[in-house]
Amino acid sequence: MTRYTTRLSAVTEGVRIAIDAVRANKVRAGLTILGIAVGVFVVVAIAAAVHGINESVAKDFASTGPTTFFVSRYPISFENCDGSENTCKWLRNPPIRSGEIEALRRLPTVDAVGERLDWGAKVRYRGTELSATSVEGYSAEWTAISAPEVYPGRAFTQAEARTGARVAVITTLMAERLFGDADPIGKTVTLNDVPFDVIGVFKDNSSFLSGGERPKAVVPVTALVRHIGARESNIGLAVKPRDNRAPALARDLAIDDVTATLRGLRGARPAEASSFAIITQDKLFETYDKIFGMFFLVMIALSGVGLIVGGVGVVAIMMISVTERTREIGVRKALGATRATILWQFLVEAATLTGIGGMIGLFVGWIGTLAIRTFTPIEASIPPLAVVAALGASAITGILFGILPASRAAKLDPVEALRYE
Repeated sequence: MTRYTTRLSAVTEGVRIAIDAVRANKVRAGLTILGIAVGVFVVVAIAAAVHGINESVAKDFASTGPTTFFVSRYPISFENCDGSENTCKWLRNPPIRSGEIEALRRLPTVDAVGERLDWGAKVRYRGTELSATSVEGYSAEWTAISAPEVYPGRAFTQAEARTGARVAVITTLMAERLFGDADPIGKTVTLNDVPFDVIGVFKDNSSFLSGGERPKAVVPVTALVRHIGARESNIGLAVKPRDNRAPALARDLAIDDVTATLRGLRGARPAEASSFAIITQDKLFETYDKIFGMFFLVMIALSGVGLIVGGVGVVAIMMISVTERTREIGVRKALGATRATILWQFLVEAATLTGIGGMIGLFVGWIGTLAIRTFTPIEASIPPLAVVAALGASAITGILFGILPASRAAKLDPVEALRYE
């Protein structure tokens, strides 16, 4: 029990001496603390942003169901491409045609096939105008695949989608900006000067990948092509497999059927590459990891630089502290203090300095997280593990960089130390 009491006393004394050192040498200690605080801030802010992005991506995929996959004219590719068909062979892929879409809808392993086409338009209602607004064209399967919460109003019907009716379902944000507190249902807005009747309002499943919450209108894909001039060649498909108690198997069977059907309709030979891309959510996650994994590593490297700078400051301030307290160390050794006691005291002092920097960095990181949540579409949040890692990294930095001065203090000869002036 006495041993633990002594150790606790040494820790308390080390913390007290470290705080006194900060007060006595504000600039020197402040620079040390600043380096650690910057490193911890970067770790916490990046961890919060990545955690928010991960949650956003998961929400994005959950809105379409875990087994839904996508058929696109173009693959997700990071290959070198100069815009020519020689280096970008997928540019020769033909667009997805209506006959192919209908063939896929008849497959027994497919529950729904939704068309999607992204475009932009100038939206106006009376004197209010929203320029370069996102307009998305969908088939009637939109509600079966993405399950938007349409209220008030309704989504467009199969007949409206097939005939290209000029109807629109808008996001709550667009409704607020165009109509204020007025009821938008039944109002007529213009998309690129073409009138469309608002029939519903929905809460956008906004996320980091989709660009966050923004004014957006959803119209029948046929209307988008026929009335607004969108290019039909860019249509992509979302395919929802028929789930028969085994989601992964159902998805794989649907992918096989979709691939075989499209290759057959396009007359592809067995050894010939497919002229379309099947993109699963696993592939999207893999692409996401490649992009943000590199980004995360760069940010961690930058935070590491901050910790190293702070660590060098710890060495400097602790070496000066050892020099200034040489006589004190001699007195303590003469009174029976062991090398381990002196070493422990100085390591505690170094860890306290970096711990203060870590707490400051954590606090600033929390403020940065609030700023990210407020001013960006990222729902940033600090995971508990990031707090532990940040404070642990700061303390370990203090211990690692404090070993040299602590060891020097512990090895001082008591007689020589007492003679030091």
